[in-house]
Amino acid sequence: MPDKGTVTHTIEDQVSTIEFFHPKGNSFPGKLLKQFTDAINEAAESDESNVIVIRSKGDGAFCAGASFDELISIENFEQGKKFFMGFANVINAMRTSPKFIITRVQGKVVGGGIGIVAASDYVIAHNSASVKLSELALGIGPFVVGPAVGRKIGVGAFTSMSIDARSWFDADWAKSNQLYSRVVDSVDEIDEAIDKLSGDLASSNPEAMKELREIQWHGTGHWGPTLEQRAEISGRLVLSDFTSEFIENFKNGSKG
Repeated sequence: MPDKGTVTHTIEDQVSTIEFFHPKGNSFPGKLLKQFTDAINEAAESDESNVIVIRSKGDGAFCAGASFDELISIENFEQGKKFFMGFANVINAMRTSPKFIITRVQGKVVGGGIGIVAASDYVIAHNSASVKLSELALGIGPFVVGPAVGRKIGVGAFTSMSIDARSWFDADWAKSNQLYSRVVDSVDEIDEAIDKLSGDLASSNPEAMKELREIQWHGTGHWGPTLEQRAEISGRLVLSDFTSEFIENFKNGSKG
């Protein structure tokens, strides 16, 4: 159902394109996270494609992170852990893919969306695509996305984003700290660059790309249990009165 979000996986010219959509800023409820993970695994295992492109639908936000409606409906630790494991599963699926992942970012990126960007191998973004790790403001913290973000931008930049949780960091900052690979001035330029790079990779040696990716992701084998532990921390903290009150205030327009 479109009102609950959609995930599609299409293959053309040896390029897998995964597109996700949710009417509330391309945010992620738990079921959509599951579908997104399944699509990444399907693309990773397909013999018909050599590279994966991730994109979201529309010309607004790339990803608003976790669904606030779902966060506020969590009633116990088990539900909380299960929800945050959704993001952990996405990151682990991206990490273990034998194929390079290119991500198209047309608009702002928040929270869990930063994890998707950070777990990508190459990111082409619009110059309006500011980023924010808002978790601490919610009373949680960027625990699950932390390993991916810290690996990509370094401890110093990750700490800055984590602590300054109410501030937006612009696209130039994201590029200078390696979160984005390229920043361009129009959506047409994004699509042209995505098509060019994905086409080049689609015609490259799959075995060579797999070996290169394994080298680049070396040392992340412990992420499975680490991200599960992080999901448990988030699952516990999301039950706090602080988080419930923040989300209610945000939805009522008094915080942002």
